[in-house]
Parts: sequence; C-alpha cells; structure tokens
Amino acid sequence: MVVVVALIFGYLLGSIPFGLLLTRAAGLGDVRSIGSGNIGATNVLRTGNKGLAAATLLLDMLKGTLAVLVASQFGLEAAMAAGFAAFIGHIFPAWLGFKGGKGVATYLGVLLGFGINPALVFAVVWISMALMFRFSSLAALSAAIIVPISLYYMGMPEISLMFAVMSIIVFWKHRANIQRLAAGIETKIGSKG
Repeated sequence: MVVVVALIFGYLLGSIPFGLLLTRAAGLGDVRSIGSGNIGATNVLRTGNKGLAAATLLLDMLKGTLAVLVASQFGLEAAMAAGFAAFIGHIFPAWLGFKGGKGVATYLGVLLGFGINPALVFAVVWISMALMFRFSSLAALSAAIIVPISLYYMGMPEISLMFAVMSIIVFWKHRANIQRLAAGIETKIGSKG
C-alpha cells in the first residue's frame, strides 16, 4: 500500500507542468507552440526568457527531488516508486493529454534525491558535453548513459537498474533529436523558437 501511495504521490507531483504554467503566467502564451513543442526548460529558453527557463529547470528538478525525499521516509522501495512516478508524470501528465516534457530535469531531480554524488556525475557530463557541442539533447543522452553505470559502481544496484530504465525512456523521448543530430540539423542551446 505504501508503494502504491508513493506512486500516486510521485505521479501527481511530477505531472505539474511548470514550463507551461510559468510561460503563460509571464504572458508568453503556450510554450508548446514554439521550438520542439515541449514544456521543459530547453524549450522555455527558446522564448528568449532565461529567467523563466532557469525557474522551469529548477522546479522540474525539485519535483523529482521532493518526491524521493518525502517517500524515502517510508523506505527505499517507496522512494524509488515516487521518484520513478515523478519522472513518468513529467513525461506523461494526465492534464496535458499525456504529452509532457522529455524528463531530463526531473531525471536529475530524482537522482539528486538519492544523493549529491550521482547528481554531480550527471551535472559534470551534461555541462561538459553542452559546452563542447552546444546540444542539450546530446548532453542529456550522454549523461543518461553514464548515470546508471556510475550508480552501479557507487554501490546502488537497485537504483542503477531503475535509472537504466529511465535512461531508455529518455532515449526514446529524444528519438527525433537523435535523428536531427545524425542529420546535422539539431537546434543548438540558446536558439530561439
């Protein structure tokens, strides 16, 4: 029963569409009508409002972190259930016809809920790849490869397995980006919608 409650709690928290809510509140309309059509921070950045993009990133992260930290009071299984559900909620929010973001910020937030060191691994890989190539998608995909491996070697095999599944979902959500990267037409960080 605790795990079921954790799943519901995590999903409801994760499905709050901060990117959409913030851009509408700022009078910028529906963020889904520009760029990639996603509700995440990278697409919010395409509005030209860096502050809103940063706020979206932070809030999308924190909903994953909060889900894990609250549910962890009831054990590791509950924490994993809530974290995974928050990630799924961000990608498939019921209120938006199950069409949400790509899950990267919430992925990082869930990771942070399990420890600062795994989150630092993600951050170092993401920032390094972003600075070198200026593609948010490539940076995210690179981090999603490294994180499950790092978790395993940090002695967290169960969490490593969960993040391996989450990484597969991240890759699936980025399949159009992968095609654009291969074709050399992917949009770079900071490009407007």
